[in-house]
Amino acid sequence: MSGARLPRDVHPVAWWLWALGLATAASLTTNPLVLLLLVGVATMVVMARRSEQPWARSFRLYVWLGVAIVVLRVVFRLLFGGSYPGTLLLDLPTVPLPDWVLGFTLLGPVTQESLLAGLYDGLRLATIVICIGAANALANPKRLLRSMPPALYEIGTALVVAVTVLPQFADSVRRVRAAQSLRAGETGRVRRLRRTLVPVLEDALERSLALAAGMDTRGYGRAAGLTRAQRRTTGALMLVGLCGVCVGVYALLDQTAPRLLALPMLGLGVVVAVAGLASAGRRVERTRYRPDRWRWPELAVVASGLAAGVAGWWVSEHQLLIAYPDLSVAPEISLVALVGVLTGVVAAAAAPPPREVAS
Repeated sequence: MSGARLPRDVHPVAWWLWALGLATAASLTTNPLVLLLLVGVATMVVMARRSEQPWARSFRLYVWLGVAIVVLRVVFRLLFGGSYPGTLLLDLPTVPLPDWVLGFTLLGPVTQESLLAGLYDGLRLATIVICIGAANALANPKRLLRSMPPALYEIGTALVVAVTVLPQFADSVRRVRAAQSLRAGETGRVRRLRRTLVPVLEDALERSLALAAGMDTRGYGRAAGLTRAQRRTTGALMLVGLCGVCVGVYALLDQTAPRLLALPMLGLGVVVAVAGLASAGRRVERTRYRPDRWRWPELAVVASGLAAGVAGWWVSEHQLLIAYPDLSVAPEISLVALVGVLTGVVAAAAAPPPREVAS
């Protein structure tokens, strides 16, 4: 067996880039066939390549969150949909609202197109959430923080809480359920949920904060001996670079803005921001024990996600009826969209099997 196929953990950044590629493809379409295929691809890769670590069990939470998003989006469309032209399904009475909420309508006629619009929008957001959940289930959050550029070490404790709280939540659910099963008590679903929810939330947040406190105690990201001029220079570079990126992105989206503020300003902002990151990175003196290496499986994983994202962008630009199907007809899928989405499955074949947890 070659060394590349031995059980090992894939670089966490590779999994995140793969998931962001799938999420990009999902954000560029409302076609339910494409979105369901993206959900299927993400689920298949997670089932094939997730480990037995606690964070790998968080994917189910994201799936249920996606289901809740779809249901809530359809319910909101029923409640606040207003008059939406199309095939009438249910004629509900319209509830008058005061003048200070103009633009909103409570209840009213429910059409088939209105429900489909809510379903498609909710499914798109749910697919993006599930793709991000796939990254959280596949990537080791602690190794992801270790792979951050040195310029971000100073905010590492905040990132620890943000990145690890949901994976810790999944592990807390398992441990609290096991503890509750050993105790006698109420067995109803509602009461059992009340007994479980508070300990789970408290335990997950406390474990994330404990990890962040441990990193802070060990001096994670500390930079001593810096002059005031060095701090001001780094801060100015970061602020100017961020402003340049914001102006450039706005000019790209707004076609009426001067073209000089589009790509040139965006490029200048990126260059200045990179200079600020490099300046901040030189201040942190920290060695990295056994750094994660990029091999061909990582490159193949990233390429499969980027291919899905590029295919989604191409379909949204050249096949509008496929990317945004008409609500009055059944959606269709093109060969480019189908092949582009299925390319994401290559990550499951390219990635080596995960490393087993030591007993």
